[in-house]
Amino acid sequence: MNLHEYQAKQLLREFNINTPRGIVVEDPTHAELAATGYLGGDAWVVKAQIHAGGRGKAGGVRLVKSIDALLEAAHALLGTPLVTYQNAPDGQFVSKLLVEETLPIAREMYLSLLVDRETERIAVVASVAGGMEIEEVAQTQPDKILRELCDPLLGLQEFQCRNLAFGLGLTGSHIGDLTRMLRALYKLFTESDLSLLEINPLVITEDGRIVALDCKMGVDDNALGRQKKFADLRDDTQIDAREVAAQEAGLNYIALAGNIGCMVNGAGLAMATMDLIQLHGGEPANFLDVGGGATAETVAKAFKIILSDSKVRAVLVNIFGGIMRCDIIADGIIQAVKEVGVQVPVVVRLEGTNVELGRQKLAESGLSIITADGLTDAAQRAVAAVQGS
Repeated sequence: MNLHEYQAKQLLREFNINTPRGIVVEDPTHAELAATGYLGGDAWVVKAQIHAGGRGKAGGVRLVKSIDALLEAAHALLGTPLVTYQNAPDGQFVSKLLVEETLPIAREMYLSLLVDRETERIAVVASVAGGMEIEEVAQTQPDKILRELCDPLLGLQEFQCRNLAFGLGLTGSHIGDLTRMLRALYKLFTESDLSLLEINPLVITEDGRIVALDCKMGVDDNALGRQKKFADLRDDTQIDAREVAAQEAGLNYIALAGNIGCMVNGAGLAMATMDLIQLHGGEPANFLDVGGGATAETVAKAFKIILSDSKVRAVLVNIFGGIMRCDIIADGIIQAVKEVGVQVPVVVRLEGTNVELGRQKLAESGLSIITADGLTDAAQRAVAAVQGS
């Protein structure tokens, strides 16, 4: 689960980490009031609040130096989709803006905490190349990337914080300031079950303060059951509507760009199914795992979600009947096809318990369901169905 920038900064402030003063607004009038009534000054930064990076390059972060420019930016951004390199081609809807004060910046740096899956530890990554694409810096200037791995029992140690401070070229009181900030960030990261905390840029102002100028946070979805404080922070307008519907139905769904809808039980089998579709010249329209205990109702909901994508030209159902018998799955497929009124070819591959009875039910259903003998055969038939249509 991703947080908006303004939500992430609120968490930072709760842990005594400096951020620019700012106000979240939902219409241009409020933006003007925020600038003149609360922030003051004669220049402000207007930031579109969406769950995607690359906002600055896409015009979603604007420095304005007059009220007229502020209102123009607010009118241009609010109520429109913002398309960045991370959310193309459709973009994400902008319903909120963060209006912030400007700060005199002396230095920019990069700082993040994330879960390193290879070492199974929390990694603290820093760089003097703040404000830049950190991936590009890592490839072209790897010597500028600093990294400290945290011991699972001891956590982030002060000597590691000092190592990062020295690596960033900090001196004097800034070494202690960064150490205190890093310890607070580590506490925030672990207590909130975050999967990512990225500050880019982390700046030193001309008056010597270390400030988180921008912040991105991601929460581990598996921990949301115990992280009740995040329940009201979810913004479903930033998520594909089909993914929201799937979550409510207890399904794992991710929208993709292809035209062959996939309904599979098991994440590994779903990945293999998409790979085979691609191998035989097709493009999967989604990842959808109905789980091992799929029922007729679950299958019907899955069909509805898949077919709500107008790009889908065929559906490939690939079910291994272990926990759930193939004849029960067949009943669910038949019920779903009748209930939803499927108008595209449906290719079904069943394996497992009662597979012959399941195939018999599909054959005797009187519906236009294409049965496949194996996974490769199913992928080939689905691709052929799309190409034929």
